[in-house]
Amino acid sequence: MEPKMSTPPTGLDLDTRLSLEDKFRFACGPHVPCFTECCGKLELLLTPYDVLRLRKRLRVSSAQFLDDYSVMRWKTSHGFPEILMKMDPDSGKRCPFVTAQGCSVYEDRPGACRIYPLGRASTADRVDGRHKEFYFTVRESHCKGFEETNEWTVGEWLADQGMEEYNRMNDLLMELYVRRARNRHISLGEPHLKMFVMACYNTERFRDFVFGSGFLTKFDVEPHAVEAIRDDDSVLLEFAFRWLRFALFGEPEMKLKGPADSRPT
Repeated sequence: MEPKMSTPPTGLDLDTRLSLEDKFRFACGPHVPCFTECCGKLELLLTPYDVLRLRKRLRVSSAQFLDDYSVMRWKTSHGFPEILMKMDPDSGKRCPFVTAQGCSVYEDRPGACRIYPLGRASTADRVDGRHKEFYFTVRESHCKGFEETNEWTVGEWLADQGMEEYNRMNDLLMELYVRRARNRHISLGEPHLKMFVMACYNTERFRDFVFGSGFLTKFDVEPHAVEAIRDDDSVLLEFAFRWLRFALFGEPEMKLKGPADSRPT
């Protein structure tokens, strides 16, 4: 499920559930009268993969990106801290990367911006409990994009906007939220939440944790995987999600070299 903007826009058409084959009409660009209006007056949630892509685009460290462009919210409905884009209060809470010509980081814009004007969610089947994915439209009052004649299927829109990798990585984050909901009996204190923030949002610190501590002497990690997480930030983030499922919920995602240990504290 795609993480949503913290303050959801009006006009969520949740009653009309769209499949990948369903069609809608929409276009956005400088020719549309409302161009960039959706880039302000909102709280924009940044997922770990959003942060990774943006800070690499800007060629800054994770710590610098978090300091300069984000705010952290510790109290959330799912129990994990959230990172929000730091909006400009002097321009109506507009994104710091939006210009009169459009988004200055367009190729690496956050997933919530890419998928717009669609939303992505899932629901549990009443019979077998399996989660079924569906999409819906977000129709804000200012948006004139729906008046355009360009027609898309949902699948075509997702492909055109480059959503595949964003969805895949964001689903790994959603799995942690689901596990937290199912394991309320497991206490997660401040050290665990700080571990979550480090692993998800600070690539350099998590890599130092893996390679600069006794991590690799304690856990059995395949040699090819070690090299991959050393060199590839996306692979490292996937590894971080695996580690968190083990560290926070005791799932058998990691293999210990020695006797089985309890969940880290």
